[in-house]
Amino acid sequence: MTRLLASVTNRAEALLAMAAGADIIDLKNPAAGALGALPLVVIEEVAATVGGLKPVSATIGDLPMKPALLVDAVRNMAATGVDFIKIGFFDGNNVAACLEALAPHTAKGTKLVAVLFADRAPDFDLLPQLRDSGFYGVMLDTCVKDGRNLLDHLPVIDLQAFISRAKKHRLYSGLAGSLGISHIEKLTALQPDYLGFRGALCLGAERKAAVSRDKLHALCEMLQKYNITSQGALKAQDTQGYALHRN
Repeated sequence: MTRLLASVTNRAEALLAMAAGADIIDLKNPAAGALGALPLVVIEEVAATVGGLKPVSATIGDLPMKPALLVDAVRNMAATGVDFIKIGFFDGNNVAACLEALAPHTAKGTKLVAVLFADRAPDFDLLPQLRDSGFYGVMLDTCVKDGRNLLDHLPVIDLQAFISRAKKHRLYSGLAGSLGISHIEKLTALQPDYLGFRGALCLGAERKAAVSRDKLHALCEMLQKYNITSQGALKAQDTQGYALHRN
């Protein structure tokens, strides 16, 4: 089943998302970049309110791949009480050193999610390295928010390969990147663990605007609908495969 990750900017939006049925409450600041970070005090407030009721994730900001910088950001974010911490892999520099520096934190139970960017030639060969470093999950997003969406940068066949490789390496997988309600049917069929939304939740489809209660409910209902359809298709395939095997 594919779950819905709703990116919010404050406690009020987090409560709206939770009431609508979002599965993961994700904290980030759209005004500060692709993975802009919110103030730690805001994150602490939301984690204290929502924590235990819904999983909470948060981004550490659009940081360069510098081990000490990432480690400090992860340490500070972990202290807020969030369940998952998202780290953007904006380039291929110092990846090995960064993973080595972060491994002690995953060994202590900190759940890290790597974010790769569809518009920056993502390297899927990084997935086994993430697994070996103890990462919890990996997701695809878009770095430049210019109106184009995930599917404008990568075809479905590449998204399917990404999800399959994530499952192979026992990493939770997510898809995001200016996704809208029209993408849900096609993407749930690929069976990612979650789909992430921000702009589609907001007034005027503007990611920096306030979250809309109606749009939240519409997205949650649509995802539920296609989860049921997708699960039914998988069961039919399993039944057909069993029958062929028996014959």
